[in-house]
Amino acid sequence: MTPEQAASASRPAVQELGGAFAECPKTLRRARQLGLTGWAFYVTGWGGALGDVGPETLAATLGFVAADAVQEGWESGRRVDAPIRIAEHYLAECCRWGRERLDALPGVDRLVVLAERVVLAADPAGLPLFAAWRAMPVPDDAPGARAAVLVRLLREHRMAAQLLAVRSAGMTPLESLLAGPEGAAGAIAYGWQPPFPPFEPLVRRRVWADAITDRITGGAYRILEASERHELVGLLNEAVQALRMQAGQYPAVG
Repeated sequence: MTPEQAASASRPAVQELGGAFAECPKTLRRARQLGLTGWAFYVTGWGGALGDVGPETLAATLGFVAADAVQEGWESGRRVDAPIRIAEHYLAECCRWGRERLDALPGVDRLVVLAERVVLAADPAGLPLFAAWRAMPVPDDAPGARAAVLVRLLREHRMAAQLLAVRSAGMTPLESLLAGPEGAAGAIAYGWQPPFPPFEPLVRRRVWADAITDRITGGAYRILEASERHELVGLLNEAVQALRMQAGQYPAVG
């Protein structure tokens, strides 16, 4: 398995595992305890690793989230607490979710070892939010917590790289979302409002951008041997399958 193949093959599991904690009911309950809406916790928790930047700067960094939606969530969060402290709470929720959901999974220790090597090998040039998140101290050393944070970092690395690839393909972030697997539903989830332009002319550019994303993120997987890349992809898919079975969902990772 080549580094680029590993980056591509791990994408579905990384996206699912890396974002699962944000949708957990306990995470949303924590947002309410902090005096935040779920959206404010999501935006400020995600972007707060950068510190107290302006909403325009954050919107440019996130890219895929509509600027108006970023400003709404960011300003709402800033009225409650400093963004970096909200990011610390967000990270703590990621750890809590991982400790509860991943600690008992077979292979979690090996997943941590391999994923950590990839995360540490990732070049952060041009990926400021990934760099900021990677620099944040992890408050929980439990295997499941570490695994959750590392997968979150892999997800952040890919999203940041995809933004670079999308722009180099001559697409806007909105166009990329429309041409992606979730289409208009994905765009709406990130705060964009219809009417939307037709997506059919954008599909070939999106495919090209995905290939560039695999090449950028694949650089980090070069730290592993081919057999280790295959092993890591397998461990990620097994973790997704185990979590789906806990929830009563059984489809395989595609």
